[in-house]
Amino acid sequence: MRVVALGLFDAIAEHQWLATRLAVQLTRNPWGPVTVGIFEKIGRQVRALGVPQAIWFVAASTLVHYILGAVSQTRIDGDTSGVETDADREKFLEAASMAWQELDPADYPFMHAISGQMREHDDREQFLASIALILDGITNLR
Repeated sequence: MRVVALGLFDAIAEHQWLATRLAVQLTRNPWGPVTVGIFEKIGRQVRALGVPQAIWFVAASTLVHYILGAVSQTRIDGDTSGVETDADREKFLEAASMAWQELDPADYPFMHAISGQMREHDDREQFLASIALILDGITNLR
């Protein structure tokens, strides 16, 4: 599963337009070869985990939507009005982290507490940890 997920992650990270195109395919052409191919690859892995067939669709959908959503957060294609699309990643994360740090900890204790983690996180590492978290939940459904 990690190989399939990382393959999509790397392809989308390399081709900024891909996340949008895949999302469009999933929503507008779910019977097309792109959607079918992605679901087949992930679905086979879900089945191999021993997940009950009654929840294969839910498990595979969760993974597909997480993978595409996680990678597309920083891969914007289309209307980017008001968004600085070529911002340096480190500067962007630093600005977000500082903004979160400046929030009132009484009103936003969670955001305040994680502000440093936001600044220092590695996208790929976080992606793999999240896939592991989702897979742990899915395998506990057996």
